[in-house]
Amino acid sequence: MNDWLHYLPIRWMALAIFATVYLIAGAIFAIVMTLAKGDRARAFKGVTPGLLSPLGAIFGLLVVFTVFQVFNDFDRAKMAVDREASAIRTVVLLARSFPGEPETQIRNLARRHIDEAVSAEWPAMAKQAASLKVGAPAFSEALRVALSLTPQTEGQILAQHEMVRELENAMDARRERINLSRSTVNWVKWTCMFAQAFCALVAIAMIHSDNRAAAAIAMGIFATGVAVSGLLIASHDRPFSGDIHVQPDVLLQVRPD
Repeated sequence: MNDWLHYLPIRWMALAIFATVYLIAGAIFAIVMTLAKGDRARAFKGVTPGLLSPLGAIFGLLVVFTVFQVFNDFDRAKMAVDREASAIRTVVLLARSFPGEPETQIRNLARRHIDEAVSAEWPAMAKQAASLKVGAPAFSEALRVALSLTPQTEGQILAQHEMVRELENAMDARRERINLSRSTVNWVKWTCMFAQAFCALVAIAMIHSDNRAAAAIAMGIFATGVAVSGLLIASHDRPFSGDIHVQPDVLLQVRPD
């Protein structure tokens, strides 16, 4: 799918997909009905209706496998952001074990990372342009501060250990969400799915070529199913792009004041 489609609001995305599918179905209908004359009409009627069942089943399987990938990536992206926010919140709470300058530094660095993630990384992920080559300087500095602490009590020793572990957890979650921001349904899957739908529409038109009304109704129903499937996949295809995407709300909720 082209980038421009993913950036459309849902209503316009739906309009574009439904219009395209209906136009293709209409073109198939017009071509088949024009050709359904004489020997060609008898050839079309020779196509067994039993062909529709496997064609529809294969299309359904392609949709199911594609939807599974899309929803799985979307859920993983949400969990990565939740894990990052949870780790940052834990680090901020553990920083209270080191009152004064260390706590202030860690809180400021946590706030700085969240601000950078929201203002810079989220727009880049929406364009699938975020890269792991660009590090998280606030996280690196917070890790340096945590490792440089000199704990005086058993509680502080434990707090320092947990703080380092949670910072590494947050960095790993950030890497995962950036990787998932590049997730998409590749052109081969889109091509196979719509090629299968095209074959099914052609078969429906041929089988009902002697009854235009029945052909139009059957093709319209199937085309609607194809358009709905395309809209469902396209609207969730990229976890951080489009109207339906993973937002940084949970990060903003744990941002230190």
